[in-house]
Amino acid sequence: MTITIVGSGKVGAAVALNCGLRELDDILLLDVIEGLPQGEAMDINHQLSELGLDSQIKGSNSYEEMKNSNFIVLVAGMGRKPGMTRMDLLNKNASIVKDVATQISKHANNAILVVVTNPLDPMTYLALKTTKFNKNKVIGMGGMLDLSRFKSYIHDASGCSRASIQAMVISEHGENMLPLTRFSSIGGIPISEFLSKEKTQEIFDQTKKVAAEVIALKGATVYAPGNAVATMIESMIRNKKEVIPVSAYLDGEYGISDLCIGVPVVLGSNGIEKIIELELNEYERKTFDLGVTSVREAINLINQK
Repeated sequence: MTITIVGSGKVGAAVALNCGLRELDDILLLDVIEGLPQGEAMDINHQLSELGLDSQIKGSNSYEEMKNSNFIVLVAGMGRKPGMTRMDLLNKNASIVKDVATQISKHANNAILVVVTNPLDPMTYLALKTTKFNKNKVIGMGGMLDLSRFKSYIHDASGCSRASIQAMVISEHGENMLPLTRFSSIGGIPISEFLSKEKTQEIFDQTKKVAAEVIALKGATVYAPGNAVATMIESMIRNKKEVIPVSAYLDGEYGISDLCIGVPVVLGSNGIEKIIELELNEYERKTFDLGVTSVREAINLINQK
């Protein structure tokens, strides 16, 4: 069993490190830049060795080495720059994702594919259509990352332990993401018992815009995405069946078809084992539908190329 990460920049390396720290499997870092994946592999192996952890990291520039991988993480592509939206990356990254997905279907057609490249939901759809994998085996990372940010703000506002916080974020991984305050809790108690409506709205807004703030300050988001992917892979490798928000292909769920967008799912050894349909109120449904419209417009633009 092997985890292959295509793209060995900061996020790809963070994914490799987080998977290695959890000893999920041996890991292959792939990149077209000669020396980069090999150097990252050496650096991570040195840390894992000192910690006594036995996941082995290898670097390569050859797609052929992903053969028989059980999990592929697709991180390759241009990252967001300060001032850019995720959708600004659409044309730049569509061709990269299509090329990489073609290589994945050629060399590792039994793998589960986790997509990280932005804009996340259209790229997940493109990867699914290019590989022709089953819909349960192509999964976008976005919601898990948005969730980590939402939980951080709930912690800051409430002062309660992070371990007690349960939260949910759905819809587009982008301008129309939907932090579900109504479905979020602290120790099983609704967050409305801890926070005022004004404070809840504030953290709702902060969650939606914080990625742009981090990018403006340091150039990229790195550690939280690396952890988010590792959490998803761990749930599948260890068949934990965690409920995690991911970008999933909808085939009638939420009244939507032929589209990938963020929804809560059960992640187990077969990938997406169940899509959970929530009863959304009028405001939540309106925001979710805005996300659907945005993603569908992006997919249409890709299809016109």
